[in-house]
Amino acid sequence: MIEDDNLVFLSLVKKAIRPLPTPILSHLAEQGSDPFKILIFCVLSLRTRDQVTAEAGKRLFAISSDPFSVATMQVKKIENTIFPVAFYRVKARQIKALSQKICKDFHGKTPDNLDALLSLPGVGRKTANLVVTLAYNMPGICVDTHVHRICNRWGFVFTTTPDGTEQALRGKLPRRWWIPLNGMLVPFGQNICTPISPRCSTCSLSYSCPKIGVLSRR
Repeated sequence: MIEDDNLVFLSLVKKAIRPLPTPILSHLAEQGSDPFKILIFCVLSLRTRDQVTAEAGKRLFAISSDPFSVATMQVKKIENTIFPVAFYRVKARQIKALSQKICKDFHGKTPDNLDALLSLPGVGRKTANLVVTLAYNMPGICVDTHVHRICNRWGFVFTTTPDGTEQALRGKLPRRWWIPLNGMLVPFGQNICTPISPRCSTCSLSYSCPKIGVLSRR
């Protein structure tokens, strides 16, 4: 549905999200936060609201701000510090384990390529791509549930999984949109093009959106 020559939809999305709050990860990137901090915030943000993520990350980094110090923390202390993020017990173990691996295998430096990032405990393609794009400003496409849903809802791709969407987008999305795509579609998907009953009546894209898979809308 998106035209390859001018990508009208993405231009309209960029305009539509201007009044909306900036996602916490995009905000960290704009501040020039170090890659390790962005990685940890990515882990904390899974299934967690931005405000909760921001507060949990702030508490953790007030205690331990680098992989060497986090690697020596007790899991229970990490749990208590990051609570109430979703799956905080699982995330606490993951944060300690990936910090230890960064110290052991990468001399304390957060990797800047997908393969190395994917070798870290619990790090999937979404998180790896976020670190590559936001922390290192290198080409990558981060596909989460919002990006996957919206790109299929528009009919730009026809895929069944986020990984499939990433590969499809790599083949047809101009590179200038790779890095900003996630930061645009996450707030758009949270506030306008929601999973259930999207707000089509107030959406500036509604007139030409095919609304694939939409069963009800507001």
